[in-house]
Amino acid sequence: MADTQQSDPKAGQTSEQTSEERAAQKAGRKADRKAAKLAKRISGFAAAHGGAEGQIAYLGQRGARIVLVGEDGGWGDLVAHSYPVAQKAAERAGLTLHDDFDGEFAAKVRTGRYEWTRMAGIQVGGPANG
Repeated sequence: MADTQQSDPKAGQTSEQTSEERAAQKAGRKADRKAAKLAKRISGFAAAHGGAEGQIAYLGQRGARIVLVGEDGGWGDLVAHSYPVAQKAAERAGLTLHDDFDGEFAAKVRTGRYEWTRMAGIQVGGPANG
């Protein structure tokens, strides 16, 4: 890869920056923007549900899933393209994170008729999921 020299007018020095370093910086800025967008959505969910807690689950190459549970029992999820982006978004939004989705945290989730018919309707004789 080609090296380029860029001068820093403040320091009066030149610094060498490879194309890999520039690409890494660009990727870092892109990840920051994605984390900021996710943090805004997390904050919006929390505001609509009287606060929220969450859990981040690794999805492999697809990224990470942020499961949100509101204080009112409402729930939702978001997907980040990487686990570090999900963590940064949760941190920016001030989201309390749990290691696992179980126990008292899972018990806060309130499901309605829709969830029951979509998740288990066919198996328990509910309406078809068509």
